[in-house]
Amino acid sequence: MALRQCAIYGKGGIGKSTTTQNLVSALAEAGKKVMIVGCDPKADSTRLILHAKAQETIMHLAAEAGSVEDLELEDVLKAGYAGIKCVESGGPEPGVGCAGRGVITAINFLEEEGAYEEDLDFVFYDVLGDVVCGGFAMPIRENKAQEIYIVVSGEMMAMYAANNISKGIVKYASSGGVRLAGLICNSRNTAREDELIEELARRLGTQMIHFVPRDNEVQRAEIRRMTVIEYNPQAKQADEYRALARKIIDNKMFVVPTPLTMDELEEVMMDFGILDEEDESIVGKSAADELVAGATA
Repeated sequence: MALRQCAIYGKGGIGKSTTTQNLVSALAEAGKKVMIVGCDPKADSTRLILHAKAQETIMHLAAEAGSVEDLELEDVLKAGYAGIKCVESGGPEPGVGCAGRGVITAINFLEEEGAYEEDLDFVFYDVLGDVVCGGFAMPIRENKAQEIYIVVSGEMMAMYAANNISKGIVKYASSGGVRLAGLICNSRNTAREDELIEELARRLGTQMIHFVPRDNEVQRAEIRRMTVIEYNPQAKQADEYRALARKIIDNKMFVVPTPLTMDELEEVMMDFGILDEEDESIVGKSAADELVAGATA
């Protein structure tokens, strides 16, 4: 099996890192060899796999050593549950420098040190929030990840973010093989949520690859710094992540998306009762404009 490089994007707070780690655990359980590259200065992309508060990051270790050239691969790459390889890019101190540079430095270092030359089946980049700067867009921009999955919910801003990320994919699709591979709905129990995300996916020209229901078992596992797969493998929620893993293994639907205009996105939300006319006029003048500006920055 050829190495598949996948990036998971989504609005901050959508449950992207939790979804990624549970998905990767299910892939490892199925016998796949996987590496997670955390692309977030919070360094929380691997803690459930390593049972740790936070993994030491490439940027932190490089600062201690003097430079990234002074690091060895074994300094930054740790194995966790089911042999999953874990790396965190890290970033500068809050308010100092560009966190996106940590992503660029980390991925370049991993390539130079041969991290991708082992018999890996999947690499997952867990990427901070929206596509708003070059650093966090690197897995798309530099054609590192060919498959982009967007974690979304039926909430308004999560859908705006998914649409903007799709715009980022379109921007870089012509210069490489990057494609949108599907939406993962991490449910917030909003009304008609599955239908809404199915419609958003249809409009974007993609698929809702899986609907992950809300379940407190996720929080119970997280308190113990574990994935559901490891904490309670018999749980219904563990089966949901296994189903998502199977769908990603079998996925063949990789598309250049067709992002919606702001009017079209608001129309979808109004059709499903997410917005009414008063909301639409407010959103159109505030948050929506900011997000559009961010996507094209």
